[in-house]
Amino acid sequence: MENMNLNALRVFAMAARHGSFQRAAEALHISQGAVSQRIKHLEAYLGVVLIERQARGVALTPKGSTFHASVEEALGILTAATAELDQSSRKIMLHIGSSFAAKWLMPSMRAHTARFPDLSLATEIYDSILDRNLGRNELALWPAKAPGHNPAHHVRHLCALELVAVCSPNLQRPDWPVDVETLLSLPLLQDANSRWERLIEDSGHAGEHSILNFDRSALALDAAIHGHGVAIAPSFMIEADLREKRLIEIWHSPEASGEHLFVSWSKLHGEEKPLKQTVAWILSEFGMDAEDQS
Repeated sequence: MENMNLNALRVFAMAARHGSFQRAAEALHISQGAVSQRIKHLEAYLGVVLIERQARGVALTPKGSTFHASVEEALGILTAATAELDQSSRKIMLHIGSSFAAKWLMPSMRAHTARFPDLSLATEIYDSILDRNLGRNELALWPAKAPGHNPAHHVRHLCALELVAVCSPNLQRPDWPVDVETLLSLPLLQDANSRWERLIEDSGHAGEHSILNFDRSALALDAAIHGHGVAIAPSFMIEADLREKRLIEIWHSPEASGEHLFVSWSKLHGEEKPLKQTVAWILSEFGMDAEDQS
């Protein structure tokens, strides 16, 4: 195994995280064909099938799942070891969902740069909770029903996910607020969370509905901005678009979603200045202070 290709392992890990060759390709800035080819070479080298190609995305085989856990742990060790080589590094890695990065982080970057001009941010996109320990200068931001418990991490609750329906100011619609029946009569833009389908089922308004499906929240919201219909998303993700009047809110869910947003970081490195500064900035973006980082 001395000739194991580390780049192929990274491609495999990214495809496994996203459950999609296309998403892995976008995250790695390579072609989908290159992702597929490198994983085929890895499977041939190992002599096992790691990933099953399906009609929608890909799935790990049982051996692939076991191997993926080990690969993620190994890549995490390498990431932490690299950071240890330069303890003065002012680069922070944020592990974050793609739509969260596009709709919350990007609009906030200018404020971060103004506050910490010598501190740089990088992102690594995840579609599920990062399951390894975080190292120096790493943070993870993720939605979940409960924070979980990793004794190696500090975790802070940032907000409950409040769901709102939004559309372009130019979309023909009734005046705000609208009732559920009227809302569901409009063109609906749905992401992979299937929130419109759940609202239709829970409200008892079965029947024909115009639903256009996207695999990411950011794409559904961009379609709403361009006047193609109504998207439903957590309120924190659309603050910048509301502020700039690219979107308007026409409905607010009266029910709690049961999901929350959390940020976590390493206890071992929690007192180091770049990490503390970034944690404090994230908390301030959600109207919180940096006290009680436990």
